[in-house]
Amino acid sequence: MTSASYLEHYLDSLEHLPIELQRNFNLMRDLDSRAQGVMRNIDKLADDFLSNIKALSPEKKKENMSAIQSQFNKAKEFGDDKVQLAIQTYELVDKHIRRLDSDLARFESEIQDKALLSSTRTQEESATQKRGRKKAKDKEKKKRVAGGSSAEEEVSKTARKKQKKTGGKSGTGPGKGATTTTNSATENSLLSAIPINHPSAVDVLDMPVDPNEPTYCLCHQVSYGEMIGCDNPDCPIEWFHFACVGLSTKPKGKWFCPKCSADRKKK
Repeated sequence: MTSASYLEHYLDSLEHLPIELQRNFNLMRDLDSRAQGVMRNIDKLADDFLSNIKALSPEKKKENMSAIQSQFNKAKEFGDDKVQLAIQTYELVDKHIRRLDSDLARFESEIQDKALLSSTRTQEESATQKRGRKKAKDKEKKKRVAGGSSAEEEVSKTARKKQKKTGGKSGTGPGKGATTTTNSATENSLLSAIPINHPSAVDVLDMPVDPNEPTYCLCHQVSYGEMIGCDNPDCPIEWFHFACVGLSTKPKGKWFCPKCSADRKKK
């Protein structure tokens, strides 16, 4: 999946978020207004009760106290509803943040996989090219060896012809000496035309990269970003991404992953 696809899907999931947030904020504001009205009513009842407490009978006092307690209970209900709405709003936003972190992790993993695949293909192509160059060099060597043999045969034939003309002798006269010198020069010229083969340099191949990279965490992804280790030495996973276990900063003291925490509670 491309980065544009990830972004498009994420923006689609955010389409209704502003409306939901606005609704929750309006409800919280309404609950807060009601709670403040109840608190003002409590203050008024308390002032009336304290100002007339001496003139009230025990039954009337009990009745007024019950009315004040009822108002306190109503204010507490409004406060609890407001807290629940605040938690719901936080979880709503946090859900989108976790999804964004998850999408980023998957996108980064895909990029790493593509880079690894590209590196493997490049190495294979490089090895193929080197094998091709080696084959071409081997063919060139065979041609040079074959060409050298032909030149040697030509030199041998020329030498035999010259030997027949001179009778196989090396005379001391100027004419004969000049012929012998000419024959040697001709042989040397033909010999110099024979190619000399030299060993080619050894091609050094790059070291291959290990494609197996370990994975961690509950999401079974590779290591990236900030991670935290479980303090249980027998933890099967050991390392976790902050976002996957709901952390934004490193906690103080020992920390145990969700699985190890559940196992510890059972004990």
